[in-house]
Amino acid sequence: MSANGNGDAGRPEVIGVRRGMFGAKDTGDTSGYGRLVRTVALPGSSPRPYGGYFDDVVDALIAAIGDDGPNSYATSIERVVVDRDELTLEVRREQLPAVAQTLRDDPGLRFELCLGVSGVHYPHDTGRELHAVYPLTSITHHRRIRLEVAAPDADPHIPSLFAVYPTVDWHERETYDFFGIIFDGHPALTRIEMPDDWDGHPQRKDYPLGGIAVEYHGAEIPPPDQRRAYN
Repeated sequence: MSANGNGDAGRPEVIGVRRGMFGAKDTGDTSGYGRLVRTVALPGSSPRPYGGYFDDVVDALIAAIGDDGPNSYATSIERVVVDRDELTLEVRREQLPAVAQTLRDDPGLRFELCLGVSGVHYPHDTGRELHAVYPLTSITHHRRIRLEVAAPDADPHIPSLFAVYPTVDWHERETYDFFGIIFDGHPALTRIEMPDDWDGHPQRKDYPLGGIAVEYHGAEIPPPDQRRAYN
């Protein structure tokens, strides 16, 4: 969806459907929620006015990078989302470092601090399955926003922000370790939690539960992947 909005502005983006409350399948669901059907939706693009200082931030960003051209606001920002009193700028991945540096350096923006990066995996968000979210803080102006970038499973590459915000060093390593997002340009993109030879990325939704049986008070509890499915 365009950052400038259209007739669908504000409408949630439905990316999938969940059935049942806990996801139990072929095991005799006794929860009472077996026939529940729920959509999986992401917040839609927000129309103006965004409210509070959010409009000032977007206007300052447009003034800093322009509204026309190959590196402009229109080509860099996919959409603006205001949800739960938070402003999120969804950025095209190839434009991420330039947008982040502008947000850091421009006097009207001055988002000097990046608080890390979090990974998210949406298996049903076709072509955008992997998301990276960067929370930014302006100490100068007492403001907070978020940057969000998406990449497909088939090409899980996102430019590293280490050169702009060195504080993301270990956070990008952790996101790579757990979600498999490859941060191009990171100085040492190695695993930080799992062993170097670990197969897969444990916080992806398609990662198997695995586990081992546990004995408790004389009873043996099977590992999660052998119990009733509540995922």
